[in-house]
Amino acid sequence: MTGFFLLQSANQLALTATVALAHGAGTPPGIAVAVPRITDAAVTIDGRLDEAMWAGAATLRQFSQYVPNDNRPAEDSTTVLVWYSPTAIYFGIRAYQDSASVRATLADRDKITGDDYVEILLDTFDDHRQALVFGVNPLGVQADGTLLDAPRQIATTLSAVSTGAYTLDLSPDYVYESKGHPTAWGYEVEVRIPFKTLRYQARDPQDWGINVIRIVQATGHQHTWTRVLQTRASFLAQSGTLTGLTGLRRGLVLDFTPEATSTVTGGPLASGWTYGGGPRIGATLRWGVTSNLTLNGTVRPDFSQVESDVPQIQFDPRQALNYPEKRPFFLDGLELFQTPIQLIYTRRLVDPQGAAKLTGKIGATTIAVLSGVDGTESSATGTDHAIMNALRLRRDVGGENSLGLVYTDRVDGPGFNRVAALDGRVGLGDAWALTIQGGGSATRDSAAAPVLWAPIWRASLVRSGRSFGLTVTSRGVGENFRTSSGFISRPDVVVNSATPSYTIVGAPGSWLESFNANVYLAMNWDQYRHFSAGHAADDRQADFSTGFTLRGGWQVGLAWSIESFGYPAPLYANYWVERVRGAVVDTIPFTGTPRLPNLDWAASVQTPNFQNLLLSASLLVGRDENFFEWANAHVIFGNLDLAWRPTGRLRAELIYEHQQVIRPDDGSTVSRIRVPRLKIEYQLSRPIFFRFIGQYTSNETDALRDDSRTNGAVLIRDPVTGAFTRTTSTASNAFRVDWLFSYRPTPGTVAFLGYGSSLVEPSAFRFAGLSRVSDGFFVKLSYLFRM
Repeated sequence: MTGFFLLQSANQLALTATVALAHGAGTPPGIAVAVPRITDAAVTIDGRLDEAMWAGAATLRQFSQYVPNDNRPAEDSTTVLVWYSPTAIYFGIRAYQDSASVRATLADRDKITGDDYVEILLDTFDDHRQALVFGVNPLGVQADGTLLDAPRQIATTLSAVSTGAYTLDLSPDYVYESKGHPTAWGYEVEVRIPFKTLRYQARDPQDWGINVIRIVQATGHQHTWTRVLQTRASFLAQSGTLTGLTGLRRGLVLDFTPEATSTVTGGPLASGWTYGGGPRIGATLRWGVTSNLTLNGTVRPDFSQVESDVPQIQFDPRQALNYPEKRPFFLDGLELFQTPIQLIYTRRLVDPQGAAKLTGKIGATTIAVLSGVDGTESSATGTDHAIMNALRLRRDVGGENSLGLVYTDRVDGPGFNRVAALDGRVGLGDAWALTIQGGGSATRDSAAAPVLWAPIWRASLVRSGRSFGLTVTSRGVGENFRTSSGFISRPDVVVNSATPSYTIVGAPGSWLESFNANVYLAMNWDQYRHFSAGHAADDRQADFSTGFTLRGGWQVGLAWSIESFGYPAPLYANYWVERVRGAVVDTIPFTGTPRLPNLDWAASVQTPNFQNLLLSASLLVGRDENFFEWANAHVIFGNLDLAWRPTGRLRAELIYEHQQVIRPDDGSTVSRIRVPRLKIEYQLSRPIFFRFIGQYTSNETDALRDDSRTNGAVLIRDPVTGAFTRTTSTASNAFRVDWLFSYRPTPGTVAFLGYGSSLVEPSAFRFAGLSRVSDGFFVKLSYLFRM
């Protein structure tokens, strides 16, 4: 069988697949494949499918195009071979294409999105709720995580990139083996996934859902094994099935990971440069209680961030910034804590002294429980150890429907915050899906304070369609709603929105592969009581977006916004205005212009993923809010992301963020933020890499004035003392440098050695007169003992 496949050319196989799909064959959703069980297997994972076992494997072929356009034959053919032993499941991948067009680099884990790659999706509970993802590039470099259904992303104001109807979270790391190599006809990869790594059903025999996604960078196309249609609301429901899996032996699942960390940080004092810190010893234990339940515990773990967060600039001060979880203990089973509203946000545990969690599935019920004791630095008093508990339950209710419950509790000395909510998802035919969540919070800040109650809700109705799509959403956050264990981007708000979209599909072979146009229509009440009292909406938005997907992987977007925003009085409660009348200086309250009309224009472009280069850029200009002074302003928002891969081992990425707010009357700049960030990585081997990150943040703010009314100077009133302070011009220019050596042969076994330094200078981007204000050294050693 091996020789048979090797003798066929890529063109012959592609022609076979094309003819089959053109006649309506292909691989239909729901197809069942019986996978052979081979008990005396002795396979070396070397990336070559030449052992005898592969000749008897089940075969998955006849892939279809899914993105940008579905229901078409894949232009490149793919063959996936599957078999299993008592302790692991094996996949062999043969991806056919012009060998000169194959993108393959020796990348770090989860950094293969610039390469060609294949993702194996395993729905081990066969419930169409989520899938574990095992990705490999042509060299076998891994990228893994979880995949969940989600509305298909359409063009937005600053992006024209369209994706499939799912979200992919690459945060989890799984232990599995993979190796691959380029060939004269494409590439070949071999994968072994041990059952110890997986959670699966407690039955024998059992069926698993499966699909395979292949990304071809030369065309920008995404292929799937089963024919997945964009007209369906669920991506996972269109998978195939591996049937009759029996005699799976997981054995004892007991992972023990001791770790030693030393962090030393320094800063200048009057007596000289002083360093503090020291070693920290911790350990994490993972126990597979059953094949579908896992218990994790940790004591004094290392929760330092090895990967620094990508810069985000806050424009609207009412919106909080969200940063993803990256800490190892939380990542295992993190997807089981997800809810429509992010009521469980594990980064709320800042420095746990100890934590435990139980995750898995019993029958049709998914269970996720987390409990942790935080350090004193996150306490409101600075002396108490806050205790955080979180419970997430979800019950499958036939088909793609589900019911869920979430409860969180954080006790911080005499204060507490408790949140409870119910949620549900209902599939309304193939194209429609309704998701609802509603609940409330109870909060007490101190022993003498009253308990504050407040509601929260979110409802979303989504229609998926090849031509017409629609998303209708309503969400509200009560005035006193708090979540000390979750994340809410903006409190005390109600937003009702509708986003109709229309997509035009280009003819096969044409320069236009797809065109999407949509409009985001929204009414916002910036205070919950305005909505409950029946007042008119404070903000009204009509944001028009278009996206063009061109042959070869080009993405171009154009957008414009027509908006009107009402004065958010609570945001300026401590603003006052200085009024000069001759020799008399008086102060008056800052009342703000009642309404600001906006008109913005935006454009974005993303190149194909060339052999060595990928560029994306966006620009927004126009008239928007000047939140510093609550006045109209000319704004310039720019973003540039350039990824360069000069060799298969060296990678460089330059990100530049620019935000500028300009007064229209005299052209003066109210605020300007510029953040360039350069990351360079050299991959010495698959487990070893060196990384440098340099990030410069220049932030300038002018002295504020009542620009829309009196033009008087803005004063800030201290709410405690009542004293007034006149605003002045400020500027900061900070340069941060981080170096890291990383050795990570498998998830859990790591050796990190890092150094970081923060510097400042008086003038932006001069790199002259830089003075060091802090630095630190970081060492981490951990080893995964798998029993």
